[in-house]
Amino acid sequence: MSTPLRIVFMGTPDFAVPSLQSLVDEPEQVVAVVCQPDRQRGRGKVLSPPPVKVVAEQYGIPVLQPESVRKEPFIGQIRELAPDLL
Repeated sequence: MSTPLRIVFMGTPDFAVPSLQSLVDEPEQVVAVVCQPDRQRGRGKVLSPPPVKVVAEQYGIPVLQPESVRKEPFIGQIRELAPDLL
């Protein structure tokens, strides 16, 4: 049997959730999820997590929420995770 792929999943909105759930159900290893930072929503400006973050936390998957994916420290974090697939 081959070694499972190490995957870093990148997504934020509701429509990305089924894809993440499908990966979690496979033998591949989702080593982290990358999504946009929590944002204020609604009239009360309540700080709310993105839908993908909520699901990742339910599965115990580490979540990265960089302001920029093109700068440190995010680039170093990805290198440390050593993913086979983004």
